[in-house]
Amino acid sequence: MTWGEIEGRRHHSIGKDTLSRKAQKRLEEIHMDDVDEVFSLAMGGIERIFGIRERNIFKILWWDPDHQVCPSSKKHT
Repeated sequence: MTWGEIEGRRHHSIGKDTLSRKAQKRLEEIHMDDVDEVFSLAMGGIERIFGIRERNIFKILWWDPDHQVCPSSKKHT
């Protein structure tokens, strides 16, 4: 798939400042806190993969099975 096909409502960029404090701390620990945003790929109802998109490359940071990296108040997300 192209990034144009991937990006949308369920797969999108998220500002670093909206991540959980634990996730922001982890970015500091792995020396990736200079990024402004991460990219979220929805894998199911609540499961997510978070990473950094650099052009056409996706560098995986976290597997988030419980949607805790950037919690949502929406039901089933």
